[in-house]
Amino acid sequence: MDIAPGPGIVRAMMTDFDIVVAGGGLNGPALALALADAGLRVAVVDARPADARAGDAFDGRAYALALASQRLFSALGIWGGLAANAQPILKVQASQGAPGDGPGPFGLNFDSAEIEEGRLGYLLEDRFLYRALLAAMQGKVTHLSGVSVTGQDIGPSGVRTILSDGASLTSALLVGADGRGSGVAARAGINRLGHDYGQIALVAAVDHELPHQGVAHQYFMPSGPLAILPLPGNRSSIVWSEDASAARAILALDDAAFLDVLRPRFGDFLGRISLAGPRFSYPLNLTLAESYIAPRIALVGDAAHGVHPIAGQGLNLGLRDVAALAEVIVTARRRGEDIGEAAVLARYQEWRRPDATWLAYGMDGVNALFSNANPLLRAARELGMGVVDAIPPLRRGFMRQAAGLRLDPMPRLLTGQRL
Repeated sequence: MDIAPGPGIVRAMMTDFDIVVAGGGLNGPALALALADAGLRVAVVDARPADARAGDAFDGRAYALALASQRLFSALGIWGGLAANAQPILKVQASQGAPGDGPGPFGLNFDSAEIEEGRLGYLLEDRFLYRALLAAMQGKVTHLSGVSVTGQDIGPSGVRTILSDGASLTSALLVGADGRGSGVAARAGINRLGHDYGQIALVAAVDHELPHQGVAHQYFMPSGPLAILPLPGNRSSIVWSEDASAARAILALDDAAFLDVLRPRFGDFLGRISLAGPRFSYPLNLTLAESYIAPRIALVGDAAHGVHPIAGQGLNLGLRDVAALAEVIVTARRRGEDIGEAAVLARYQEWRRPDATWLAYGMDGVNALFSNANPLLRAARELGMGVVDAIPPLRRGFMRQAAGLRLDPMPRLLTGQRL
């Protein structure tokens, strides 16, 4: 990535903030913390009330954090308070099969002992991660919750962000971290590419009789993949992608009937299972912004790329954006550049768009390849997984990619270094 200074040097300008971030989920606060730690004035506009996100009750929603993402949270100073609630991912096993048949004879087996870092990643519940980010923002970041961004006026030297309560904020840069239906992107005239998968993801947590040993499982079935992700204790989170019409019927079932449908897919390798919390669902689609930047606008996370949940890479992709954009902005500020100037933002897009696009279409291709019952494709899939599994250097390459360790160049935050 070329980080040579652009022509835009900061001009004297009075603004409320250096950066306004639209979106208070996870990527927005993480970016705000990284920037605030480097001395920038940052506001996060969060449409949901803070207390609606920061509940104490277990609900089963969790994230598979790549090792690089864990290092980012360490650099932000919050991992120490999260580690006790995080489940290390020691192994990943991927195979294909059909409900009731069990896994096929060949598959991928990733063991963290094969890489020098000793971890592939961690499973962490949403409630712990959001609360840690919320607490860390106190005193560093202006957090406006329960209001949304309704407009943006772009000028030659700044942007005015208009809020739903009638207030407005001025800044050098507006960052859209506001999800797949990003209003920031739409108002900036950024078009989107993509398609609907015809699948719905069913998300829940299960208690099981036997320990999971820190192993994450990915089963590829004709109607869609099922991920079984280890949580602390004898408990796992499931992300079950199913044909949309079948998923709607499954969602209408009571808990007992839901488990009756799940069990043949889940198998009995963890003994008896039971639901450990509420069930959630969301439709699956691929949506990619044609540009991650516009005049005084940058997009991160799902606002830039919404991907299939195979391998749990959605949040990890967003955190790669966070690390890259924060580094570009902080470097530009220290050089005396205008952080919202086009040449500065172009460095961010050059750094992030190829990687995210490649990974998004890669997962799109994997879903298309595996979500069918074609016997010829099934045989080819078995052969392909068997070959990768049998060649240690190739297998370790896939492992390091999944752990987020193969970016070039690697943003400093993803190595655990502060900016």
